[in-house]
Amino acid sequence: MNELVGALGWLIPVALLFLLFISGVRIVTEYQNGVVFRLGRYVGLKRAGFRWLIPFVERMVIIDLRTVARDVPPQDVITKDNVSVKVNAVVYFRVIQADKAVLQVEDYLYATSQIAQTTLRAILGQVELDDLLSQRERINHELQQVLDARTDPWGVKVSNVEVKHIDLPFEMQRAIARQAEAERERRAKIIAAEGEHQAAEKLALAADVLSRNPATLQLRYLQTLVEITSGGNHTILPIPLELLRAFGAVPARPFRPEEAREEEEDEDASHGPS
Repeated sequence: MNELVGALGWLIPVALLFLLFISGVRIVTEYQNGVVFRLGRYVGLKRAGFRWLIPFVERMVIIDLRTVARDVPPQDVITKDNVSVKVNAVVYFRVIQADKAVLQVEDYLYATSQIAQTTLRAILGQVELDDLLSQRERINHELQQVLDARTDPWGVKVSNVEVKHIDLPFEMQRAIARQAEAERERRAKIIAAEGEHQAAEKLALAADVLSRNPATLQLRYLQTLVEITSGGNHTILPIPLELLRAFGAVPARPFRPEEAREEEEDEDASHGPS
């Protein structure tokens, strides 16, 4: 009986020491850092691996170091040219200094989300609607730089900001559609005019080449007849080009009043008194 009591006297302290040791064991994974406080005072960081804390004296806050993607809720933005739009975005960030993320801000996730919303409204309010729609890369880069500078004291690195969706009013959508349609019509007219201009230049060059050698004009005439007859049953009466040239070579003499007056005077002189 005395031996049992003696054994229990040794076993109970050992069990208490074992439980005390187990209560101080912490496992920190590879993508985490532990911020350690001893009696409320910051004493350092714990990296990945097996870690032991002094029970009831030390406390550790685990911070995830992986990249976090947070949606920015749709924000009502008035652009520089006074157009009201709804814009939402997504922010990619991660903690690079776990001690600052715990010591400098209460909740770095909530704080980063809130500052992303205010920055989105502030930056997009300084650009016009056309720039917002066409220069998305520049705006994303500017948002990323501003957010990164504001979250740097918290040990948070903003790696990327992407504007996902821009909700335009229906009237503005119709106006943009009409503008795009007018622009396409303008381009079509310009292309057609340029085509007519080039065709006229080529026809002038072709006429110049054909006028230098009469044989080429004859060959072109025969080729045109072949193209006409190839489309179906047609009756063609060919006219020799020499005949056309003969008609074209007789110039039409213009009528002049002076000649008519001279002819009348000659007739009066010939019918005078004999």
